[in-house]
Amino acid sequence: MPPGSPGLWIESIAGGAVQSDMPHQDQDVPDGDSRVGSFLSRFGQSTESTEFFSPHPEGYVPGRTAYVAVLGTVMSGLGKGIFSSSLAKLIKDKGLSVAPVKLEGYLNVDSGTLNPYRHGEVFVLDDGTECDMDLGTYERMLDQNLSVQNFTTAGQIYTEVLERERQGGYLGRDVQMIPHVTGEVKRRLRQLAMTGGANGGPADVVFIEVGGTVGDYENGFYIEALRELAFEEGPGRSCFVALTYVLDPPTLGEQKSKAAQLGIKRLMESGIQPHIIACRAERPVAETVREKVSMFSNVPLQRVMSMHDRESIYTIPEAMRAQGLDREILTILDCHSRVNTVQEDTARARWMTFSDGLSGPRRHEINIGILGKYTALRDAYASIDKAIEHAATHLSATPNVNWIDTTEIDDAQSELGHRDLHAVIVPGGFGERGVEGKIAGVKWVRENQVPFLGICLGFQMAVIEYARHLAGLDGASSTEFGGEPAHAVISELPEQKMIEGLGGTMRLGGQDVALTDGSLASFLYDGQRLVRERFRHRFEVDPSYIESLEKAGLIFSGRHPEQPIMQVLELPRDVHPYYVAAQYHPELTSRPLRPQPMFMGLLAAAIQRSNPSATREEISSRWIPEQPSPGAAVPTSQVKPSAASPCS
Repeated sequence: MPPGSPGLWIESIAGGAVQSDMPHQDQDVPDGDSRVGSFLSRFGQSTESTEFFSPHPEGYVPGRTAYVAVLGTVMSGLGKGIFSSSLAKLIKDKGLSVAPVKLEGYLNVDSGTLNPYRHGEVFVLDDGTECDMDLGTYERMLDQNLSVQNFTTAGQIYTEVLERERQGGYLGRDVQMIPHVTGEVKRRLRQLAMTGGANGGPADVVFIEVGGTVGDYENGFYIEALRELAFEEGPGRSCFVALTYVLDPPTLGEQKSKAAQLGIKRLMESGIQPHIIACRAERPVAETVREKVSMFSNVPLQRVMSMHDRESIYTIPEAMRAQGLDREILTILDCHSRVNTVQEDTARARWMTFSDGLSGPRRHEINIGILGKYTALRDAYASIDKAIEHAATHLSATPNVNWIDTTEIDDAQSELGHRDLHAVIVPGGFGERGVEGKIAGVKWVRENQVPFLGICLGFQMAVIEYARHLAGLDGASSTEFGGEPAHAVISELPEQKMIEGLGGTMRLGGQDVALTDGSLASFLYDGQRLVRERFRHRFEVDPSYIESLEKAGLIFSGRHPEQPIMQVLELPRDVHPYYVAAQYHPELTSRPLRPQPMFMGLLAAAIQRSNPSATREEISSRWIPEQPSPGAAVPTSQVKPSAASPCS
């Protein structure tokens, strides 16, 4: 029997680029072509006789890392990402290193081209990966930056397998779904186990979320790969969690478990016996229902959990702990001895302070308007929604969010004036639809002194609005919207594309932003001169218009550290109480215990507008600067001493 565990041949496979001119065996080739001879001779020298095929990265040790797989039954949209990330948080809090991964069934290579109405928000990781919004949930729950290896699609898997086949990487074998496609899935999971932990080290537990529902055609090969992985890694190294749904028809007045039973049966037909079952429902799952699910699934009753609706997703980890889910996972994986109780108690205390604030009484109430063109689907702005929740909890404010469709704004005063808004956010987006409504909304908040935060396209709308109405640049617009505007204050510039080395693609992922000393942006970031934020855009402020805009009173307080690329703008606080916009997406880096500074500043200003008699100290002196002298962003007394700014 060849070496492997348990009793399987586990071999390494080298990868590489596609060779479009690679010869086929039926092609005529010149005599003496050593390249072709070497290629073909590999097949003749192969003595492979086993059907086992389980590739693994060099240095991988089978059995070192444990795997927890979360699969959904009955229907999609059960919250597998929320469940998996909450469970991963519980294990991480105990001192173990965790690495989550989302396995998507669609053929897209990434999420970058998906319409928000179809798939919700496109979340951007620090390395520039455009991925599913569930990755944002993982980052927020775990307070952990993820990378491309934490996100896999069927398109990536098939591309990798076909490229490897073109290089002769399968030594003449007929390439099949099993074992080659499933083998690539296992290889990626094992690679993540080796490098997905803290500081690029190994992970103790890999959490695998399989997109879609058990029984879908597109995710079937993932489920088969996980079955194989569990067998190869050996007993006690994997745990399967089935997330299901318990129906609660109002006309019957009782919960029904038949759909859940059938969904779990479908998973068992795939060769996977779940260890734990989490029952999603609107209200707590009845004991009798749990008993039925337990009996029909061969899962002990104490491992059939009620995962009913909660006020906030951030209360779910503690609810899981209360039901003993974390202890059951440790028992299945035999990891109790690796728990750091001191770290767990500290992490739990910090989280409980935040989660208690979610349900506790609030001192303030504010109305926030979000002016976008995807407002019919809240998931399109999921990270903004969460960033507001984080900041509002820390500032003890109840946010009433008004979702306003900018495609329907003709007269901003009639659409916005009656809403008693205390703050307005204009989020990102692409394309011309709804743009004029956004510009009208930005003009309204500027003239009415309503605290404002522009994000990505919202930043560009603020530039266009200011150019049109205060800088005397009639007809100012962006080249993104077609035509030839009289003043293309926003455009895609060749020299900027060369600077970033991205050709015709977007600027994606984490980038450094240099902040001007004494600016409101610098105050919000606690005096830092260089911050790192995430970008996803293609168009920039045209440098030739910067001087005109600044002479008209617009302040560019954040820039590229070396090039004339504008990244943050603001107005003096004697002109407007809080008028800030960023070319990047600040919502992507907001975390429950570390709320994003721009959102904290916005909501603090909103509280001040809702209650003008409240003092800075009653709201938060950290997030509301003292009133500055004319033309300045913050008082000189609140400017932290530092070395020369890159923007000076």
